[in-house]
Amino acid sequence: MIPDEKLHAQLPHTLRQLDLPALGELYRGKVRDNYSRGDRIVMITTDRVSAFDHVLGTIPFKGEVLSRLTAFWFEKVKDIAPTHLVAVPDPSVMVVKRAKALPIEIVIRGYVTGSLWRDYEAGKAGAYGIDWPKGLRKDQRLDPPVITPSTKAEYGKHDEPISEQEILAQKLVAPEVWREATTIAHRLFARGQEWARSRGLILVDTKYEMGIVAEEDGSGGRGEAKAEPPRGKLVVIDEIHTPDSSRYWVAKGYEERFAKGEDQEMLDKENIRQWLIKEHGFSGHGKPPPLTDEVRVMLARKYIDVFERLTGQTFSSEVGPVAERIERNLKGQRYT
Repeated sequence: MIPDEKLHAQLPHTLRQLDLPALGELYRGKVRDNYSRGDRIVMITTDRVSAFDHVLGTIPFKGEVLSRLTAFWFEKVKDIAPTHLVAVPDPSVMVVKRAKALPIEIVIRGYVTGSLWRDYEAGKAGAYGIDWPKGLRKDQRLDPPVITPSTKAEYGKHDEPISEQEILAQKLVAPEVWREATTIAHRLFARGQEWARSRGLILVDTKYEMGIVAEEDGSGGRGEAKAEPPRGKLVVIDEIHTPDSSRYWVAKGYEERFAKGEDQEMLDKENIRQWLIKEHGFSGHGKPPPLTDEVRVMLARKYIDVFERLTGQTFSSEVGPVAERIERNLKGQRYT
């Protein structure tokens, strides 16, 4: 584990954004700066942290943790589903195939907690089209896991819960694509839970993003033009099983904490959400409070902890400007 003094030393060097117009057309999301040209996207994972649809600031080494963990998981699940990954030229950068993203985030939950618990407690969990049983308790296990989809809002707007029935009725996703996507999501989640359990963790819930990429027809562009549209295949995109997109608890002591109604030991972004809610009464409305250096280092420590537990590797990275390192590693490269 990186010592706290190294995390503090990295605070002034975190990556807020990276402006490299030579890489292509920029789309800046909550966490990633994506540069696209042709059928390739250079996906730069910054150190930005967001909660309740607000970008709050930066966390030391966060982008590197997310990108390296995603590459780790993409390799671990490649027998379940193809991904959009092409290359990893820097610890915070992935070069990926351009995909037409499904307009739905596939959120799958193994426990009643977080926003689901807050909605359930307030009687607002019916938006998913699921008949929830009465008497559920906070952090209770769901067996089998359930999918609670949400719309994918543009940056600055809120994702909204939606039911499978509405997704199909509004023709947001074709029925056969939705069946394939949810089948893959259940298999990915089962693999993730199994691995996390072997590492002393609980993968509580997560979200998957998927998209369609055009498949090669094998002609290499030669021959007559064909009338039918290009074929496509469903791939997993963005990130997978990271502490930004997933909730992780320490497995040891789960049952005792659940029985006593105590909070679980969390190694994910929920730590920031709970700090905002409990310390500042902030849950998305108005202006968020500034992050203290102590909170920034706390979350960095949590993210690095879950990285080391999941991968079995000791996380190491040099203190210094992340932007300079990325520019150095991408210099002279062309991903088209």
